[in-house]
Amino acid sequence: MVKGLIGKKIGMTQLFDESGKVVPVTVVEAGPCTVVMKKTVENDGYEAVQLGFGNIKVQRVTKPMKGHFGKADTAPKKSLREFKLDDTGTLNVGDIIKADIFAPGDIVDVVGTSKGKGTAGVVKRWGFAKLKGSHGTGPVARHPGALGGCSDPAKVYKGKKLAGHLGHERVTIQNLSVIKVDAENNLIAIKGAIPGPRGGIVLVSDSVKK
Repeated sequence: MVKGLIGKKIGMTQLFDESGKVVPVTVVEAGPCTVVMKKTVENDGYEAVQLGFGNIKVQRVTKPMKGHFGKADTAPKKSLREFKLDDTGTLNVGDIIKADIFAPGDIVDVVGTSKGKGTAGVVKRWGFAKLKGSHGTGPVARHPGALGGCSDPAKVYKGKKLAGHLGHERVTIQNLSVIKVDAENNLIAIKGAIPGPRGGIVLVSDSVKK
């Protein structure tokens, strides 16, 4: 069964397993998520559900989105994401999905937006080796050096590793283990680190490469 939820990253801590070993975990507030829209093969060509997470004030929602939420008869949600679940046919608009769909031992994939680090040089962005710090190098020890272009091809190819924007991009971490589930508070403890800052929106779903 394919399961999925929208969540919010709370932060990292550590738990102890049965043998007493320390396990680093990331705590995620997974749900409750509301089914806001249902896609069908007849209307859309595929089956999926649109889940909403986190309430938001009505005055912060545009008129088209007010109609969207009004059609579903649900409160406005801060985040909307689409999931292709195995049990899409059994779900209806307005249903609530909580963290108890996951259990300890499940293997999941987590999608988040990494922390933005602004414009970065090649040493920080790509791990380039620095130039010599003396003997004529000057104050350019963290520069990339020669790019290798000459009269032919007389250009820099696209995809060349150079300085530029770093971070703030969609990142997927695969095959993470669910260590603990607190169904009462909709909390999931996932082994290891996941992308994004504290409070960032993440998507937790069954792993596709178990």
